[in-house]
Formats: sequence, structure tokens, C-alpha cells
Amino acid sequence: MKDLKKVYRAVNKSEAETELKNLEEQWGKKYPIVIRTWNENWEELSNYFKYDEPIKKLIYTTNAVEGFHRQIRKVTKTKGAFTSDMALLKLIYLTTENIAKKWTRPLQNWALTLQQLCIQFEGRLNIKL
Repeated sequence: MKDLKKVYRAVNKSEAETELKNLEEQWGKKYPIVIRTWNENWEELSNYFKYDEPIKKLIYTTNAVEGFHRQIRKVTKTKGAFTSDMALLKLIYLTTENIAKKWTRPLQNWALTLQQLCIQFEGRLNIKL
């Protein structure tokens, strides 16, 4: 993981490509499928490097998403079965509403990150200033 972090935490795409080659040299024989997957999907994965640091951090930080999923699983796993897909969707909706009440802490540097997102995705974000 330490060596893989060097790839996705690189400053730019060319440095990341260098780190990916180093990763392949060091771990290619032991984990050939992982390295092959990274190489085959590099064009999609490397889009990440066109963003500034605040957006990159938002992309690779998954704590909020993992916490949300954990809370949804906690509610749904105690139920034996659902009468329909709609019953499950309603439970997830209500759980999300309850979880959202606890979301009081803003993300670090959110104003800067939001500005960057507005620039990158001009016209796609509906922000009222």
C-alpha cells in the first residue's frame, strides 16, 4: 500500500507514471493482475491528476462515504426481508434523512474545493452564492 500511495498521491501525471513503473518493477511478479489492471486502466485513472489538490483529497478520502454505508448497513442488516424493493428504498431514504441531521461539520477547505469544482465543471453545478 505504501508504494501504491506514491502513485495516486503523486504531484502530477508524469511523476505518477514514474511511480507506477517503480511499483511494477518492485511488485509486478508478486501481484501481476493488480499491476496489469492499473496499466490497462491508466487513461481513466490518470484523469485524477488534472484536478488541484483539494479536489484530489476529496476524491481519495472515503471516510464519509464509508461511515454512511456503515450506518445504512446497520439499519438494513437487522431486517430479515423486505416486502418489495420500494420498502427497502423507503428505509434507506428515511435512514439517509436521519443521518443527514448529524452532518454538521463542514469539509476542510470546502469553499476552495467548491470553487475548483465550479471551474472544472462549469455549468454543471447548481450553486447559489
